[in-house]
Amino acid sequence: MATFVSCNKEFLDRYPQTSITPEVFFNTEEDLALYINGMLSMSDHGMYVNDQSTDNVATTGAVEVKNIMTGSPSSQNITSGWGWGRLRTINYFLENYQRADVTAETANHYAGLARYYRAIFYHNMVKRFSDVPWYSGTLNPGDEELYKAQDPRALVMDSVLADLDFALATVREDVPTGTPGKWAVAVMDARIALYEGTYRKYHPELELQGTADAFLQRAVGAAERIMAEGGFSIHDTGDPTSDYAALFGSQDLAGNSEMILVNSYDQTKNRSGNQNTGIFGNYEQSPSRDLVQTYLMADGSRLTDQTGYATFGFVKEFENRDPRLAQTLAYPGWQRAQDNAPYVQFLARNFSGYHQLKGYVNSTDQLTLNSSDVPVHRYAEVLLILAEAKAELGTLTQGDLDNTVNLLRKRVGLPDLNLVQANANPDPFQAQKFPNLTGTNQGVILEIRRERRVELAFENTRYDDLMRWHAGKLLEEIPDGMYFPGVGDYDMTGDDIPDIRLIPEGQTIPSERERNSLGVPLVYYTIGTFGSSATVFLQNGVNGGTMVTDNRERTFLEPKYYYRPVPNTQVVLNPNLRQLFGWE
Repeated sequence: MATFVSCNKEFLDRYPQTSITPEVFFNTEEDLALYINGMLSMSDHGMYVNDQSTDNVATTGAVEVKNIMTGSPSSQNITSGWGWGRLRTINYFLENYQRADVTAETANHYAGLARYYRAIFYHNMVKRFSDVPWYSGTLNPGDEELYKAQDPRALVMDSVLADLDFALATVREDVPTGTPGKWAVAVMDARIALYEGTYRKYHPELELQGTADAFLQRAVGAAERIMAEGGFSIHDTGDPTSDYAALFGSQDLAGNSEMILVNSYDQTKNRSGNQNTGIFGNYEQSPSRDLVQTYLMADGSRLTDQTGYATFGFVKEFENRDPRLAQTLAYPGWQRAQDNAPYVQFLARNFSGYHQLKGYVNSTDQLTLNSSDVPVHRYAEVLLILAEAKAELGTLTQGDLDNTVNLLRKRVGLPDLNLVQANANPDPFQAQKFPNLTGTNQGVILEIRRERRVELAFENTRYDDLMRWHAGKLLEEIPDGMYFPGVGDYDMTGDDIPDIRLIPEGQTIPSERERNSLGVPLVYYTIGTFGSSATVFLQNGVNGGTMVTDNRERTFLEPKYYYRPVPNTQVVLNPNLRQLFGWE
């Protein structure tokens, strides 16, 4: 080392290898592109397992909101999320990009992308903490700004909108595949505006309800611009049984008319991803029965209006339903690529019995499994944003529905949503979920919320939706599973031939299992109440009921649990930070 230093007199004056020297690095467009591409962050296959914080899914995972509702949360044990490293990376770029010898258009394009990333960063921080300190530049140890208090949510969101305005005006439309361009920025603009507008409308604790409409109008404008100028359309080949599913297991989505931004995977190019194990079966998560009951019938009527719907079994639940149900969950008669017969749902403790198909790649080929693309932004969301924002503003027309929600329904062969009929006959099953939703547009807003839940299921949108609608109390309900009336034999594949046998807890499963008329041995399960030695927990044990996934009481404190505390260690370092909404 002594020899090395003595021969290199400038060695100790050099920047660390982990640092980027502004004078050396920010010179060309390639430099700018390299830096910005290093900040690329998009949804991946993990998207399909991120509904565990919602009423869409039962989970055995230690998800944060479940732990909060069942534990004793405080700033001492809720300590994640208060990280600022990514913001520093973004702000460092914005302080130095103008050093590059490039045209103003080129410089502004990359600066626009940086500000797009900063807008997303702060939107996520506001969703979690509400008030947060706004930093527009990089900070160093000892800087006074490190010890500032939080800035008000309104100020931070105004700054987010300013960043988005710049990005919308400067980011190019023609960008490399798999990177955000003009229309990806516009989608985030619409999404953020809808979130903030509805959040302010339904959260009186913010005292910002008077500013909600401005955000909703911005969401309308952003969505309409994408629809008018973006050239996107709903993927619809005329096959209602497969067009929806094709969006979530395709080997190549880049040319799909619905895709605004795609995360591409190709194992042959050393970029692979496979979430099959987490998505399907009974590893950690399973879809909820409440989600199943949300889907409409194929004729557009409501399942929950049918007599006896609460005791429908698995096969009955899937008869004559919105085709998206059977393209999202494994249905009676579905067959795995590795099987020679229809799949029989595997039942287990703490799980619902339903299995997720959305995001699952039904193949045994490793190249296929590891090379499915992920839709990051798709046109369907834009249509739903426009419909919801206009409905909340009170300006929604039948023509708007025909250009938005009804295009999604047309893809799967469902009848159109009629504005007058929806408002004249609001769904009581949905209405009891949202007691704070009233007014002349109650019925159609409920249907738009249904459409969002169904169309975007397992795309990591449901938790944000529940939070912005002030519907956290729905998370107090423990997701349950399939209904069984009690002991007996049950068909699970839809051929009227039994596949499983439920026997009382305590009985021994015979070594020689009885066979059905196909000569296939029945699958035996013991049933009992939660916490028993049974292999399947039913609400009323041997007397039947829905499958029980948990029994810990959940309490969602409002408004407290819509937010998270500033980690206590940060408050110790900066006493100017304050806890909000009852957190300590």
